[in-house]
Amino acid sequence: MDQTKKKIKTNTITLLPPDTRVFVTLFNPYGEEAQKSLELSVNTTKEELQQILQSLVKTEEDQVYTFFHNNIELVDTLNQLIASDPEYKLENTFSLTYHPQSLFRIQPITRQTAALEGHEQPVLCVQFRTHGDVLATGSGDTTIRLWDMLTETPIATLKGHRNWVLCLAWSPDCKYIASGSHDGQVCIWDVETNQLKGQPLIGHTKWVTSIAWQPMHLDEECTLVASSSKDGSVRIWSRTSLSCLISINAHQKAITKMLWGGQGYIYTASEDTTIGVWNKSGKRVQELKGHGHWVNSIALHTDYTLRCACFSEGNIEINRKQAKVLYDKMLSGKNERLVSASDDQTLMLWEYTSSKPKVRMTGHQQQVNHVQFSPDGRYIVSASFDKSLRIWDGYNGNWIATLRGHVGSVYQVSWSSDSRYMLSASKDSTLKLWSLQKKKLAFDLPGHADEVYAVDWAPIGGEKAGSGGKDRRVKIWRH
Repeated sequence: MDQTKKKIKTNTITLLPPDTRVFVTLFNPYGEEAQKSLELSVNTTKEELQQILQSLVKTEEDQVYTFFHNNIELVDTLNQLIASDPEYKLENTFSLTYHPQSLFRIQPITRQTAALEGHEQPVLCVQFRTHGDVLATGSGDTTIRLWDMLTETPIATLKGHRNWVLCLAWSPDCKYIASGSHDGQVCIWDVETNQLKGQPLIGHTKWVTSIAWQPMHLDEECTLVASSSKDGSVRIWSRTSLSCLISINAHQKAITKMLWGGQGYIYTASEDTTIGVWNKSGKRVQELKGHGHWVNSIALHTDYTLRCACFSEGNIEINRKQAKVLYDKMLSGKNERLVSASDDQTLMLWEYTSSKPKVRMTGHQQQVNHVQFSPDGRYIVSASFDKSLRIWDGYNGNWIATLRGHVGSVYQVSWSSDSRYMLSASKDSTLKLWSLQKKKLAFDLPGHADEVYAVDWAPIGGEKAGSGGKDRRVKIWRH
């Protein structure tokens, strides 16, 4: 349906008589019926539907839901939503899909508050500690720098790599950082002392492309971390013994991205066009085939939960039991959903139990460089060299909107923790803030002097974001 036809303009649509009753079926995000058809008045409001849903399904009393029909959100009454679908006939059942909504709202990022200098080469990767109080940045100058977000000043410079720092990752308990460099070495850093643990870990024969820790609910002491490489291998390292426990010869060509999922599987995307699914013993569980060119990026719908599950707002204490509870809640008895992005200009939605994709998502005109699920798993956003971002349904892969505004390739994107905004980094030297609700640009954020390679939005709290790029500066952005 044409996007302009989806807009409800009360002065131009024909509403049903107020005493009309319709049959409505409520579906969860996976397409499962919450109840057989309900007979409701067309004047039923979103708040009344909320109460009906809470009586039908087991849910927390304060949980808020949004309701959609054909990707159009119910804003006022059923009558207006029904009128937006010219194909609906009264004798048919009207379908509504409900989605849980975050109970908090993040203020949009609107301004730059700091330009942090110190790196002597381009900034290649940035990542906040879970609570957003410390930002770690890796650079072509071989160092990692830690920045205090309260004062926006440097904390420490971590020196140990001998080549470009290409990737880094905080451990789930935020006590350690693992990093990988262009010379194939992996370093593990103790954040309390800001010192390298032992010596750099040697094993990869080419540069490191990804770092991923085993999730907290599977490894409460955060002892295992995995690295992937251009050499096609994955290595699992012990933080305590500083040794390689397992080496997986995963692919014949370079691994571009690697994730460690909450079901215990390691996912590897490769230039050989496939995605591998591995257990931590090194056995291949599944090979996902479908792309016709390099797979550049993969993401799990549980990524945000795995990053934040052992912490909560306003509490810096680690809650290991909470990690499992929140992860299981996010999973809802299903398998993890995986999305992949490729040089073949497509995305694909997968479950590891099948070697074939659930759906193939087309629309981009050039290579798709980065992909990420929203924190609530409801949406997918993809960033492409065609200068656009696209929003997709995270459950069925349906296209929802195309976001245009950048005049250069879009390198990376990061979601706000309430799943309402996206922040994109581009070759055009800008960041741009996009509103999911309005599906358009909310704020243009110039400030960098050259290409912006990396961006991250603080997960808990969400009042700040960090970016880095070719101009060697780390920029801090706030609402």
